[in-house]
Amino acid sequence: MAVEYPFVAHLGIERRLSEGGVSEVVLAPLPEHLNSFGVVHGGVLMTLLDVAMAAAARSLQAGMGVVTIELKTSFLRPARGPLSSAGRVVQRGATLCFTEASISDAAGRVCARASGTFKYVRRQSAPARLSADPVPLAD
Repeated sequence: MAVEYPFVAHLGIERRLSEGGVSEVVLAPLPEHLNSFGVVHGGVLMTLLDVAMAAAARSLQAGMGVVTIELKTSFLRPARGPLSSAGRVVQRGATLCFTEASISDAAGRVCARASGTFKYVRRQSAPARLSADPVPLAD
């Protein structure tokens, strides 16, 4: 079952592999992904790691989704250019899945690493989309 992830699609993250407890996702950073130092923003890197780990976890349980319970990230070097994130399942229980992932640049240098815990949840029908006109916050 193909699942739509609007935020992931918005960022331009593409899945290359997701089977047998391993995954690979890639990102070609755009100018809007960069921070004030001209390197990929940490939030984008954390999302790439989260997606890689979730894809690895989901690959072991067809028809189930996962939600992130815990995510720990270490930033090792500035990330530039095309990025690849490899995720893998470390241990799986009945309801929880423990994972890890890393991000490498085009030269194969590891830029960031993460570990994450995911909870398996049953997929429900897609929620209603948010309106194009956001509700204003109270003054």
